[in-house]
Amino acid sequence: MRQADPDARAAGDPEVAEPGDLAARARLVAETDEGSQQLVRSDETGRTELLIEQGGVLRIPESDALDPDAADATFGAGETMILNVGPQHPSTHGVLRMMVELQGERVLRSKPVIGYLHTGMEKTGEQLTYVQGATNVTRMDYLSPLHNELVYSLAVEKLLGVEIPPRATWIRMLMCELNRISSHVMWAATNGMDLASTSMMIFGIRERDLVLQFFEKVTGLRMNHNYIRPGGVAADLPDGWEDDVEAVVDTVGARLGDYDNLLTGQPIFRERTEGVGVVPAELLVALSATGPLLRAAGVPWDLRRATPYLAYSEVDFDVIVGSAGDCFDRYAVRLNEVRESIRIVRQILEKMPPGDYRTQDKKVTPPPRARIDESMEALIHHFKLFTGGIEPPEGEVYVAVESPRGELGCYLVSDGSNRPMRMHIRAPSFVNLQSVPALLRGGLLADMIAILSSVDPVLGDVDR
Repeated sequence: MRQADPDARAAGDPEVAEPGDLAARARLVAETDEGSQQLVRSDETGRTELLIEQGGVLRIPESDALDPDAADATFGAGETMILNVGPQHPSTHGVLRMMVELQGERVLRSKPVIGYLHTGMEKTGEQLTYVQGATNVTRMDYLSPLHNELVYSLAVEKLLGVEIPPRATWIRMLMCELNRISSHVMWAATNGMDLASTSMMIFGIRERDLVLQFFEKVTGLRMNHNYIRPGGVAADLPDGWEDDVEAVVDTVGARLGDYDNLLTGQPIFRERTEGVGVVPAELLVALSATGPLLRAAGVPWDLRRATPYLAYSEVDFDVIVGSAGDCFDRYAVRLNEVRESIRIVRQILEKMPPGDYRTQDKKVTPPPRARIDESMEALIHHFKLFTGGIEPPEGEVYVAVESPRGELGCYLVSDGSNRPMRMHIRAPSFVNLQSVPALLRGGLLADMIAILSSVDPVLGDVDR
């Protein structure tokens, strides 16, 4: 009988490990197993799955079948190991678990493992009335809640066939562009922290707080506002809002120079981002990537310009694109999109029309609160609207807007009742996350955090 080698037993060799050790390992494997999401070593993975990971299904017609022999199964000499990054690590931007196969410091393969934050918001939305729905969707992408409310409200209004007043349209544009600014400077803060710039974290939080203070003044809340609702917005802008907005954009615009001084020309930052995480634009298009991730690769796709909504056709702005499609381009695109959003906000300040901030269609809009104390009819109207809700005709709609992370879409199916029969959100963070394995492939482990940060995933948006 072979003598057990202590070193082999410590390494977990199944031939010499104690039975208790094997049972403990088996239990650990079972407890942490993620099923089909799990990444296993390349020598234990089928060639068809390897081909799918390498994007084989993106390059063939639907009528053709995959050829497993076309998979690149050569990973060089040497052992590989599977490493878990997350889901508790701050640099995974939420509860994202990345499983990577490493050969030394080189990333051979990777797979995002999601679902740790799953809240079932789409199914919850099917149990809420159309009036209640905005309170649910606003919490998905918690860094751009107003875009969530906007796309949901536009979808409900399309089902209803309701036109909203011009002032409500321009207020929505104002709030969403300010939200884009706050989201991008928050990304700049966390991206700087991921690359060891604590000063950038302080700068980004400082600028974001200016925007959130204005949001609190308008909506009563800093996040998850329930401000944009079917039919318009919850309340008109407060007195003096023009001065407040002017102060925000003037301050943020001036401080963007600090970002340039700190990061744009900084040699260490450029070494960490230039030429890192590059994939062809054609692959990103095939993976349905949108937003700054796609535009940094040179594709000028922005829904505000490609399929204008609200009043974006009446304002002048540029679609910012990159050339190399690396982490630095994604940084530069977002930084310059802040400047373009400031440009749009200044035009909104000049063009904001007077009038109602919500439609006067009584099937959609409740009576003014003051009338409830004076009129029984107004009280009944308010009660019926908030208990019974809105009942759109039967039909289905899809509406998309350009959120800070890309195309945010809302698909609604109405059966004529006061609740959606089906609600689905096309979450840009979820779709863009599937590009991460392509971005990481062949790179260094040290670059993984920079690449993941440059995608800007929000896990509330991914799992929703």
